[in-house]
Amino acid sequence: MTEKLKLDIPIVLPGVADAADGCVARLMSSLAGRPGVETVHVVEAGGDVPAQLCVHYDPARLSLLRIREVVTAAGAEITSRYGHALWKVNGVGYQRKARTTGDQLRAVTGVLEAEASVAGTVRVEFDRQQTSEKALLAVLKSAGVELVDVQGKAGGHGPGDGHDHGPDEKEHEHSHGEFLGPNTELIFALASGAALIIGFAIEKLVAGAPGWLPTALYIAAYFFGGFFTLREAIENLRLKKFEIDTLMLVAAAGAAALGAWAEGALLLFLFSVGHALEHYAMGRARKAIEALAELAPRTATVRRDGTTIEIPVEELLVGDIVIVKPDSRVAADGFVVIGNSAINQAPVTGESMPVDKKPVADAASARALPDRVDASSRVFAGTINGSGVIEIEVTRLSTDSTLAKVVKMVSEAETQKSPTQRFTDKFERIFVPAVLALAVLLLFAGFVIDEPFSATFYRAMAVLVAASPCALAIATPSAVLSGVARAARGGVLVKGGAPLELLGSLDAIAFDKTGTLTIGEPHIRDIIPAPGISKERLMAVAVAVESLSDHPLARAIAADGRGHVGAEQIPDATDLRSLTGKGVVATVEGKEVCIGKAEMFGADGIPALSPAMIDAIEQLRASGHTSMVIRQGDADLGAIGLIDTPRPEAKPAIEKLRTIGIRRMIMISGDHQRVAEAVAKEVGLDEAWGDLMPEDKVEAIRKLRDTSKVAMVGDGVNDAPAMASATVGIAMGAAGSDVALETADVALMADDLSNLPFAVGLSRQTRSIILQNVWVSLGVVALLVPATILGLGIGPAVAMHEGSTLLVVANALRLLAYREK
Repeated sequence: MTEKLKLDIPIVLPGVADAADGCVARLMSSLAGRPGVETVHVVEAGGDVPAQLCVHYDPARLSLLRIREVVTAAGAEITSRYGHALWKVNGVGYQRKARTTGDQLRAVTGVLEAEASVAGTVRVEFDRQQTSEKALLAVLKSAGVELVDVQGKAGGHGPGDGHDHGPDEKEHEHSHGEFLGPNTELIFALASGAALIIGFAIEKLVAGAPGWLPTALYIAAYFFGGFFTLREAIENLRLKKFEIDTLMLVAAAGAAALGAWAEGALLLFLFSVGHALEHYAMGRARKAIEALAELAPRTATVRRDGTTIEIPVEELLVGDIVIVKPDSRVAADGFVVIGNSAINQAPVTGESMPVDKKPVADAASARALPDRVDASSRVFAGTINGSGVIEIEVTRLSTDSTLAKVVKMVSEAETQKSPTQRFTDKFERIFVPAVLALAVLLLFAGFVIDEPFSATFYRAMAVLVAASPCALAIATPSAVLSGVARAARGGVLVKGGAPLELLGSLDAIAFDKTGTLTIGEPHIRDIIPAPGISKERLMAVAVAVESLSDHPLARAIAADGRGHVGAEQIPDATDLRSLTGKGVVATVEGKEVCIGKAEMFGADGIPALSPAMIDAIEQLRASGHTSMVIRQGDADLGAIGLIDTPRPEAKPAIEKLRTIGIRRMIMISGDHQRVAEAVAKEVGLDEAWGDLMPEDKVEAIRKLRDTSKVAMVGDGVNDAPAMASATVGIAMGAAGSDVALETADVALMADDLSNLPFAVGLSRQTRSIILQNVWVSLGVVALLVPATILGLGIGPAVAMHEGSTLLVVANALRLLAYREK
């Protein structure tokens, strides 16, 4: 099934009215490479309608939320017209209720996507021109779903779409009709059981008791056991859906019609207990996720106007100085300005060992470019300080902290369905009517076999119970929720069920080189001036130009190069231009300076290298150096050789991935093939693809994707197009990087490759448990249907039926205790 999404280009890209603009082409390229997107094209402007970007996508493989994140990561905005709401709610404690809630929201005109999770999260994507948050909240209210908290949303507030709840909504937050509190359903179930047991005891053990008394108690058991089931069945019938709950009520009503009040009461009692216990069990996974939000402290000690005060973290401002005492949690994202300490970053990044922190060398520079602050000085809200007192300068508001973003994205991930869940949902929609048809057919068994109609009717009701796929409904969501929660606790952010399942089915992984397999901090190792050029002259020009660039190699040359030349010798450079994947061009002393790969020269109108420089490049590459050539005007000034150290954890991580079952691992790099091969050999990879431009990396991933399920591992920024083209895009070191968090399907929060085997292993375990649960669910149905046809009663059938539901939930909850092998 293909969906179409049309976005007005002036809304998506503010200030861009022309569909031919380069920004539009880049955005189209970013979307077109992503699995699930079939075509992306421009609809030309006509009349009063502006030019539009039309995206044809498969919602089973790519959600509208992921499209929004890709567009946002590309620097665009889709907030003016299309709203995105994420709500924490009560009243969606089991899968059938979650599905019904999602269906009710999707029935509203203007709702593009809506999903509810058993963990108590509701996500809605909607068109502001057709509906509003207020209307959607009214739908939730009518469905008996209680709004707890608004987590925030990617879009801004349109008129009337704010979160200022009126008196009615405030009252609603505490209602939900559950007058005995959150355990009302369990209390009703136990009351049903009590009435059933007392009624049965009176009927069988108390001689001379009035005949109406046991029946009255059975009716009471019907009321308490069927209250919530009836309420949901009515909601489903209003939506013209015939669900499992309805089957149960039909079976219970049939038992009553036969005078089998005790068995009907037993059915509703066990069904309601199963619901309540399922609700309780899924609450454990929900609490594992909610625990993330509780990591950040509620207050912060701030130094303002020469005094120290304690304020709520919501009142912190960017630039505030926060004092963090020993053994206390850091209140905000920021950088250290005073003091030294070791900080336990496990709550955010999953790192097992505390990380030493020190003050920044230049607070002004850190303030101007907070995302470029070194990891040794950067801190995150929710992490735990060690034995030293430190002072940090706040760089993000509490709502924008890395922890807050992770909590929000994990909550959104809960609502993302996996491929298996989409399959089981479709299966149920076909299976439930088929079950009903079978039950009706069995009513005519009396024409084939000689038995009273009461026995035939009883058998048909028993089949209704046996064939109801309750366990199948919760089999996948429970595993996905537990897997996402466990991953988040280990410093891995997984964007929903689809990436979780796909990550567990990978055949191949492609790695970017710089910053992924290597530390990402290259240093100058060799300098070869051209004949007649001094080393000082070469480095003076190189430092002048590269100081204007923020590329990792440029930063290395600018930093290390100053040690080879005096500051007074460095000339001024202007007019920097970047040639993507090749190098940079700038003006120094009135002459054009080119710095880049050897392949940059001799192409696109740039004269070829001199023989001396060709020999120098060969010498550097032979020793595994990344090489850069510097030319000013028509004269080659020389070559610089840089080398980046492989990560110490890269080789063990790759060995673990092989053990897990990843059969093919490739390094892709823009560096020369010989340099790429040298690094690949050092970290234990068999394949290295070098000399790749950014567009070549995308094509390489697409070729791999044609034969394998492939993940692309990179930093989520420079590698975004290649990651978008992979089956699963994995960003490493995503803590503190908004672009990496939004671009990736899976984000390793720590800048540590050793988290990758944990993520892949957990995903494989999750996939295995999903398959186990599906087979158990279908197996119990396959066993019970013929058994009930052959005479198994309603009581044993419903006991096995609800037992299988609790079994698959308990199996899924094992993921919360997953440990890497």
